[in-house]
Amino acid sequence: MPRPIKRRMVSCEPKANFFKPVGVQLQDTELVVMTLDEMEAIRLADYLGLYQEDAAAAMGVSRQTFGNIVSSARKKIADAIINGKAIKIEGGMVNYVRGDFLCKRCGFKWSNPSWEESQTICPNCKKDK
Repeated sequence: MPRPIKRRMVSCEPKANFFKPVGVQLQDTELVVMTLDEMEAIRLADYLGLYQEDAAAAMGVSRQTFGNIVSSARKKIADAIINGKAIKIEGGMVNYVRGDFLCKRCGFKWSNPSWEESQTICPNCKKDK
């Protein structure tokens, strides 16, 4: 019997949850579904540039699990770009967690998931706040 999936911590909903190639009608386009935790993994690793260990802590999962999530997300994005498919972002076992923080090192203010303040990483200086 497989182990139950642990809910991942996600800080925000996407501003847009659907992307499709320009000039192709939607009914003629194949669809790739990306989960909210995969989007969050891409945001933490690629957009914010966090190390996998720090990003895994922010999502409340192990580093290995984070690596699996981000790898799956990157494959889906590559498939959509290379093969001209649409991307829909929805679903996944997630908990939305919000918090407003101020980095004591650089003074940067941001909203980020945090179930323990000691696990938050400043997106500006990449140091623990």
